[in-house]
Amino acid sequence: MRILIGEVKNHIDKEVEISGWTQNIRTMSTVLFIELRDVSGTVQGVLLKKGNEELFETLKALPRESVLSMTGQAVKSQAKIGYEVQIKHLDILNRAETPLPLGVVDKIESDIETRLENRFLDLRRPEKLSIFKIQSTISNSIRNFFVNSGFIEIHSPKIVAAATEGGTELFPVKYFEKNAYLSQSPQLYKEMMMSAGFDKVFEVAPAFRAEEHNTPRHINEFTSIDMEMSFVSDEGVMDVLENVVKTAYKAVSDTNERELEILGVPKPNLDYRFRRITYSEYVQMANQKGIALNDGEDLSTQVLKTVGGGIKEFYFITRWPRELKPFYVQPYDEKYSRGFDLQFGELEITSGAQRVHSPEVLINNLKSKGLNPDSFSFYVNTFKYGMPPHAGWAIGLERLTMVLLDIANIRETTLFPRDRTRVTP
Repeated sequence: MRILIGEVKNHIDKEVEISGWTQNIRTMSTVLFIELRDVSGTVQGVLLKKGNEELFETLKALPRESVLSMTGQAVKSQAKIGYEVQIKHLDILNRAETPLPLGVVDKIESDIETRLENRFLDLRRPEKLSIFKIQSTISNSIRNFFVNSGFIEIHSPKIVAAATEGGTELFPVKYFEKNAYLSQSPQLYKEMMMSAGFDKVFEVAPAFRAEEHNTPRHINEFTSIDMEMSFVSDEGVMDVLENVVKTAYKAVSDTNERELEILGVPKPNLDYRFRRITYSEYVQMANQKGIALNDGEDLSTQVLKTVGGGIKEFYFITRWPRELKPFYVQPYDEKYSRGFDLQFGELEITSGAQRVHSPEVLINNLKSKGLNPDSFSFYVNTFKYGMPPHAGWAIGLERLTMVLLDIANIRETTLFPRDRTRVTP
């Protein structure tokens, strides 16, 4: 029975069957060495020419990345990993064409566009595989956190009739005789679950933003991790968010030692409490650094780089001006809201808020944002029959992976990126 290459070390002096991709082939006069790779690692197979002359000659000309299956004796050796497989039987399952459109083990790095065009080959590289093994740990640890904390997992529609946050950042969809859109966020639906009495919900699902940004930090389809809670304030869900991020970091530290080593990333550790900095305090910090910024203006990229660039950790910006936040954010007073952003240095990780729960305030907010409450009647009606106070947030899985692994381009943490110019592969 086939085992993973990473398990060979547990079967020394026993016969094993392994399969994978031919990473490299080296020959001496009477011995041939095959480096075989699968999802769990790489091992060297050794084939003696004597008694295997025909196979020996065939393998000498076998292209790299061909798929093989081999059976042999696992033995201790002088190989770098301390063991190898002495081949008794070998099958060529699929011969790769040449030349390869992208090198898998080559030391010369291809540009990102070439790698994305040939993503299936790019992802065979151990360092790229490691990114997504770590991302799997992040996602699973967060899901487990929610389940263990009594949250209900939901699945909201991704074809919607109206914008979640207003504006024009929507992908239109022809839906039979009607116009519809791809969902920006499950925001309205997870709030409706609070009116339905679900108390605490979460969702892990794709979200779509028709933003025309073409930067290393933006993509147009991403995995959004959303949560919503009843009878809680903005401070309460900030605490939950901090615990979620710390849970993900600890899980990666405990689970992905090998992948972190491959990537050259130290074990992550968050042994500090995330600071709370009000928006007004942030404006003062910008002014102290020589940036002319008025209270009420949005925080530009320059402001975040200048102020946030000096904060090499997670922190919250709280009490944002009401004018800068969506219609569903609860007011703090006449000017400020109960909205917050989670930052890492200069990079925005996510935003969240305590939500409006009064139907009158909600309708007034919609009108003040230039939106027609009638277009949101399915949502507004849920506030008229007993909506509890509630709060929540959403965090992008790809962006969190970026921060944890200190990766500069979000496309590196996205399996098949969808951006301003790319819809394939």
